[in-house]
Amino acid sequence: MRLARRLWTGLLRPMLRRPPRLQVAALCHRGEGAAREMLVITSRGTRRWVLPKGWPIRGLDAAGSALQEAWEEAGVRGRVAPAPIGSYTYRKRKSAGWALPVETLVYPVAVEAMEDSFPEAGQRTLRWVPPREAAQMVDEPSLRTLLEEFGR
Repeated sequence: MRLARRLWTGLLRPMLRRPPRLQVAALCHRGEGAAREMLVITSRGTRRWVLPKGWPIRGLDAAGSALQEAWEEAGVRGRVAPAPIGSYTYRKRKSAGWALPVETLVYPVAVEAMEDSFPEAGQRTLRWVPPREAAQMVDEPSLRTLLEEFGR
């Protein structure tokens, strides 16, 4: 039994585990100091509060993909930072019921304008909130920490 356990934990299990998939997210923000706000949106499926995010887009770098997701999901126009401020992981539920581990790189986006007409208009709820409130609204602990730190 010990040999079987060692084979499973030391050889087979690591071979069967996939590395996390990679997504990019836009931490959309406006204002300065005590007036700083962050944009949170609801996911289409579970209606949880999240940041605009998605899979990398062919032909765009990661930062550009995050900005594109902000436009498609929330109508955001702005300037994206070239480097992420951090990352968080979550388990993306698939329609078949199983969950896929996903690592998400978070790129700050200084919002310059919000459009009323965008691809996912009417499919999500958008809310501007102070950083501490944004952190309390999301489920992922490491994303909470990123929001709190960025808001300082």
